Amino acid sequence: MKITDQVINELAHLARLEFDEESRPRIKADLERILVFCEQLNEVNTEGVEPLVYLSDVTDGLRDDQPNPPLAKDLALKNAPKADSDYFKIPKVLNKKDR
Repeated sequence: MKITDQVINELAHLARLEFDEESRPRIKADLERILVFCEQLNEVNTEGVEPLVYLSDVTDGLRDDQPNPPLAKDLALKNAPKADSDYFKIPKVLNKKDR
């Protein structure tokens, strides 16, 4: 695949990138190096190599889901930056205009 100005423009559009014209030769050179590297990977003999699904053989050690008593209200509100007698207070996030 040949890297042209059109290819660079299409990639920039898809990636929502903007750059000045002075950067174009550097970007073109980088993309060409990436393609050369990918072509080298295609030359590697992978016959008999199993696809890698997981990076290690370790499985997650999940705990059993067991019900616990709920956290007391006073303990839950203890470290809140702002709290009312029964509720957490947070900054307003919606305006009536937004609805």
